[in-house]
Amino acid sequence: MTRPLTPTMIATAAVEAIMTEALLTPKPGLVDRRGTGGHTDMDLAMLLRSAESLFDTFEALAHAGAGSAPGQALRDEVGALGREGERVMLETTGGVNTHRGALWTVGLLATGVAATGSTSGAVVFAAELARRPDSAGAPRASSHGQRAVRRYGVAGAVGEAIAGFPHIVHVALPMLRGARTGGAADETARLRALLSLIATLDDTCVLHRGGADGLRWMQHRARRTLDAPRFDDAVHRFADEADRRRLSPGGSADLLAGALFVDSLSRPSISTSSANLELAHAHL
Repeated sequence: MTRPLTPTMIATAAVEAIMTEALLTPKPGLVDRRGTGGHTDMDLAMLLRSAESLFDTFEALAHAGAGSAPGQALRDEVGALGREGERVMLETTGGVNTHRGALWTVGLLATGVAATGSTSGAVVFAAELARRPDSAGAPRASSHGQRAVRRYGVAGAVGEAIAGFPHIVHVALPMLRGARTGGAADETARLRALLSLIATLDDTCVLHRGGADGLRWMQHRARRTLDAPRFDDAVHRFADEADRRRLSPGGSADLLAGALFVDSLSRPSISTSSANLELAHAHL
């Protein structure tokens, strides 16, 4: 980043990253411009409204992070802001969980960016925050992801954050930037980054829907697609089959949004894609 970022700029980048992930097409099992993927309770317009509803939360998180240390007081404030953001999201979507995972991932990173002024510092700061338990305690009702963590012994969203978002730093960002440097269009680079996440992440959303067998199939198919000589054709076939199986890699999508957020702040402009934003508003 070449200039200080205001909370408004950070929140704008956060919402743009989540919208860009939503609009990316074709995504295996996920809502996109083709349709609802493996879902029956949400569509693209809902995802875009949900992303916009989180702007005030991201801005508040950035205000909270600015000039702060990753101590317990900030962790508790982040938790309270996150719960309020989730309430607004659910009110916007009629009770459908569209972006709980993205709110956690991007919200922590937005707080870290405001606190440290850098994307590399943001990752370290976010991990330090995530290691502290929220004084408000765990939610009374376990999410599908939390149940999958307990059943299958995987890291889940919290473990990913505590570890410093290794799938963002060491998987998605290198693939995204490498593909772009190699001449790939932004959309193709983002798809390759998503598939690299699906291929390597123990995605709790896939585990919830398809168990260990479903996860193995998704990871294997993602690797095959990345290696295919005709990537565009292969990713369409993968997307169609994942839709039919109703296997939705929501954890990978959340981490892609985090990677797009970090990447956008590392580039000359904080705008992820003006064309994508125009497309988003056309769906609202």
